[in-house]
Amino acid sequence: MAETGTKLNLSSSARRTALLGAMFLMATSAIGPGFITQTTVFTAQIGASFAFAILASILIDIAVQMNVWRVIGVSGLRAQELGNKVLPGIGWFLAGLVFLGGMVFNIGNIAGTGLGVNAMMGVDPKIGGLVSAVVAILIFVSKKAGMALDRIVVLLGAVMILLMIYVAIVAAPPLGEALKNTFLPETVDFLIITTLVGGTVGGYITYAGAHRMLDSGATGVRHVKEITRSSVLGIMVTGLMRVLLFLAILGVVAGGTVLSSNNMAAEAFGAAAGEIGLRMFGVVLWAAAITSVIGAAFTSVSFITSSRTSERKRNLITVAFIAVCAVIYAFLGQAPQQLLIFAGAFNGLILPVGFGVLLWVAWRRRDLMHGYAYPKWLLLVGVATWLITLFLGWNSVMGLAKLWS
Repeated sequence: MAETGTKLNLSSSARRTALLGAMFLMATSAIGPGFITQTTVFTAQIGASFAFAILASILIDIAVQMNVWRVIGVSGLRAQELGNKVLPGIGWFLAGLVFLGGMVFNIGNIAGTGLGVNAMMGVDPKIGGLVSAVVAILIFVSKKAGMALDRIVVLLGAVMILLMIYVAIVAAPPLGEALKNTFLPETVDFLIITTLVGGTVGGYITYAGAHRMLDSGATGVRHVKEITRSSVLGIMVTGLMRVLLFLAILGVVAGGTVLSSNNMAAEAFGAAAGEIGLRMFGVVLWAAAITSVIGAAFTSVSFITSSRTSERKRNLITVAFIAVCAVIYAFLGQAPQQLLIFAGAFNGLILPVGFGVLLWVAWRRRDLMHGYAYPKWLLLVGVATWLITLFLGWNSVMGLAKLWS
């Protein structure tokens, strides 16, 4: 891919590749170690009813991402740049939350790569994590970092989906029961739904694909159709992975297996496909974690740099970001639980603050949108979804209050 300074000269095929990369960066950033754990635990808890929670979270995610991608894409400005134009300082406040939360979660993502390598090959998790961090660094050191980033996330995203299709088929889940519960659930758990939403469009994940899209040159009013299609397809990739993982776990649980270990996902993969299932779990976990390392690093750095920052300088800062996270991981072995709780609270605050700013731009700042008449239906859907994000944010603040008490 061309450097940032020449992004507007990209050929249509290169732009499509970059948009595909942005789409998969958003999707694979959401599919991390926490994603796998959440899906496994919730499926074991409420069985086929989890299908409804997945559907509800996908619809909310689409509403968020369609608005985020369209405002950022049409304006051609990053979320923090728009924030500072709406209310000076709020963009940097948002950037600080994203950067701090991204760093804490990236330590956890590196730990996830170590566990993935361990499940794949039996290598010590700490060594596996550090080697994986070096792999992520090499992507950003490359002279064609943009192209390498786009291709690696697409490749690993495809690998995860193919492996999950295999495990889901082998697990032989009760498809009829899952389909029925998608629309007529036996159990509805709103806490689970809000947890899924926070995990797929919370924190830096909200902006990963949209900020990468800016580098593709597909910005401005004339690219609205491309922007919209890419945002929806990105969420559909995340949803597909969630559905396949859910079906695989459901097949195991419905078959009578009781998941009780500390690593329920690995236990389920083993129950479904034996030794090869455990190795596949390692590949899926490593792919999910390494793409989350890449996504968190790229997006966190995009918030402390501007569109005028050269690609080389941005890549060097990204390398330093990953290296610092790797060093902390080397000393701690994982992100401390209290730090993860704090970072989770940051994520809960990021969504309503950042999303609120973007909706204000869509509604009141047509000057930043180059005169674009924002669709009223999309704005109304966005506002309704923003109210849900306020509930998520309130839950996060309450979680912090409990931690302090």
